[in-house]
Amino acid sequence: MERNNLYPIFLKTNNLNILIVGGGYVAEEKLHFLLKSSPDACVTIVSPMFREDTLSLAKKGNVTLIKDTYSKKYLKGKHIVVATTDVPEINVKVYKHCRKQSILVNVADNPPYCDFYMGGIVTKGNVKVAISTNGKSPTTAKRLRQFFEDVIPENVDDLVKNLNEYRKTIKGDFEEKVETLNEFTKGLIAKRES
Repeated sequence: MERNNLYPIFLKTNNLNILIVGGGYVAEEKLHFLLKSSPDACVTIVSPMFREDTLSLAKKGNVTLIKDTYSKKYLKGKHIVVATTDVPEINVKVYKHCRKQSILVNVADNPPYCDFYMGGIVTKGNVKVAISTNGKSPTTAKRLRQFFEDVIPENVDDLVKNLNEYRKTIKGDFEEKVETLNEFTKGLIAKRES
């Protein structure tokens, strides 16, 4: 049976420099979801053209637009790159340049040229759930995101904040604190008997 071997992480994108190569619809979509999840992300987009909606979206965040064709000079100081052009040769060139410089890269809609995938994300205050289909079905990730948006209660952030305050009052070493919190929160996921 095939399984998803990806390791999920949550990045502090305000501490990272992200580059999007391309200015079309896919670039706009990647920027939209990046800023929706991480409004303080530091993003640069390089493209010979930009959509009107991309120009408007860029004004809402920490986004630098560079009207130019891709060159590897734009990788300087970047931590993450997303290639979205409609020219496969350029996307592969971006991938190869990034791999040589140990920069994480995602070539949109081309899993063999991805170090990571940008999955579905649900955010409710401090709670964030990321969904991956291992690059196989973005539509399934989208539907699961919609499902979790509906089932995770709006007040889940209050629970997180209250548990954080309670955690600060617990005495003992790390193991004892974990055991106390595990016991205290066991009822949150207890199956309801019919």
